[in-house]
Amino acid sequence: MEPKPPDVSADANPLRALSLDTLRQRTSMKWRTYPADVLPLWVAEMDVPLAAPVARTIADAVALGDTGYPAGTAYARALADFARERWGWHGLAVERTAIVPDVMLGIVEVLKLVTRPGDPVVVNCPVYPPFYQFLTHMDRRVVEAPLGAGLRIDFDVLEAAFRDAAAGGGRGAYLLCSPHNPTGTVHSAEELAAVAALAAEYGVRVVADEIHAPVVALDATFVPYLSVPGAERGFSLMSASKAWNLAGLKAALAVAGPEAGGDLARMPEEVSHGPSHVGVLAHSAALRDGGDWLDAVRAGLDENRRLLARLLAERLPAVRYRPASGTFLAWLDCRPLGLGDNPAAFFLERGRVALSPGPDFGTGGAGHVRLNLATSPEVLTEAVGRMAEALD
Repeated sequence: MEPKPPDVSADANPLRALSLDTLRQRTSMKWRTYPADVLPLWVAEMDVPLAAPVARTIADAVALGDTGYPAGTAYARALADFARERWGWHGLAVERTAIVPDVMLGIVEVLKLVTRPGDPVVVNCPVYPPFYQFLTHMDRRVVEAPLGAGLRIDFDVLEAAFRDAAAGGGRGAYLLCSPHNPTGTVHSAEELAAVAALAAEYGVRVVADEIHAPVVALDATFVPYLSVPGAERGFSLMSASKAWNLAGLKAALAVAGPEAGGDLARMPEEVSHGPSHVGVLAHSAALRDGGDWLDAVRAGLDENRRLLARLLAERLPAVRYRPASGTFLAWLDCRPLGLGDNPAAFFLERGRVALSPGPDFGTGGAGHVRLNLATSPEVLTEAVGRMAEALD
């Protein structure tokens, strides 16, 4: 079955739906970390209203008092249906899934199943900062395999890291970010198959963070890691949280490949008590009924990528930016500006724009910032204007 092409209404862009005054009434991390004069384009929350099917599902649950513990497989079945329809992937078996509190905590629980304290975990830096934080906290050794040309996987570097991981006699793992955060790189089927082949050669277990999987450009194709040949011993962590802005409604799924189901079955039963039942309902509704809304967001993000490229060319031409095919994040190389390792500090102090600091993303992050594109064109325009004026 071929993936379903999107059907997008050109006049329905959720990124244009909310005013800045309305957004400032929110009490989440994005809107409460900095003073009110700061434009927050940092943490991965989207400036959108909830998709109507999700809002209805939450309201119905509250009206019914359906706020107990999570149960059943509706979330996994909704994800399996979404994967078949969107990605042409028929291999997501509901019986090889486990509900987990969120993707990052799910990663931790899966790594506990296949590695031991002190074992190496390979990451492609620059990469999502909690990878470092959680791996260090659970006493795993982080092995960096920096991205190469075009911000894509460098397979010579990756093989060297796998060799390192296998050398000490430990049980090595590879924490793959797909699509990649912060660069927005969408890995190809050929790249993912090469990952699987290398992992098999060196006995490394692959754990794929695929939280941004639904959020790709309209002309891009996401490939699930577990759908490629050789990935049978791997795992995926998926959620509707990024694509439908549901981070505050905790729920995610761990998915095991055909040869990893036995490992997943060893996950403690109490882990399934961590997700929110209302979160499970909301995520299931998003996957099942939120496709049109998602495609409208994807179209709006495509517009914002083009807008950001134009704004930077006009106002900050020294900043290097390559519009990416995945996530709603932009990775900006600000090194030509001469602002040191952490340009985000300068733009916050002088421009009152909050961006994610590049050094937090590990090797390769110095001199960079990550900008959240999931906002209105007006806010994006204002933010770039402030950044440019800060340099005057």
